[in-house]
Amino acid sequence: MSLSADEDHQRALGRLTRYIAEAEEILASWDDYSDEHTDADGWPHDPTAYGARQRRRDADTWEAFAKIRFVALTHLLPFAERQLPHIPALRTCPSWAWQLKTLRTSLDELYDLQESWLAERDALPDRAVPGTEEYDEPLADRNAEAWHYLDTWAVHGQALLDINTAAQQRPRHRTRLTTVATVSATSPKPVSRRTP
Repeated sequence: MSLSADEDHQRALGRLTRYIAEAEEILASWDDYSDEHTDADGWPHDPTAYGARQRRRDADTWEAFAKIRFVALTHLLPFAERQLPHIPALRTCPSWAWQLKTLRTSLDELYDLQESWLAERDALPDRAVPGTEEYDEPLADRNAEAWHYLDTWAVHGQALLDINTAAQQRPRHRTRLTTVATVSATSPKPVSRRTP
């Protein structure tokens, strides 16, 4: 891998790390809101305000993921899928293969939802602009349907970082054993210091 390709990969991983952190912040803020604005059975005190706040969570998470959606498809997932088979079994996590499939499925669903939204948006009448119900409702529906898949990337995206870390590790035990054996074989025999 060239230095440039490695730098590109590190930048892509950095963007993924930022998405995970941002998604976690959005979810933590939502959880705080939900805890404060629901009763003991989980029913919202004000369903309208609660629904609006949930829509904000969905939209914020979509916007955060939009920053990495293309690089996730073209780089992050394919790179990890190529790395994983070359990592020694002792350094792999049993869930990684499953997590990669889950991330791939979620990404495919997100692309399908985006394509459906773009087709629906293009069919809207000219009066349907951002801020109108005709525009905002289908957009909110897309975000709501996408939220599970966006959250999947926030939860399982860490696997891509972990796979990369494992792929970068070099076996060290062989080097140490070789060094010890070499030193033992080449070290001079101890000289006796007994006096006559």
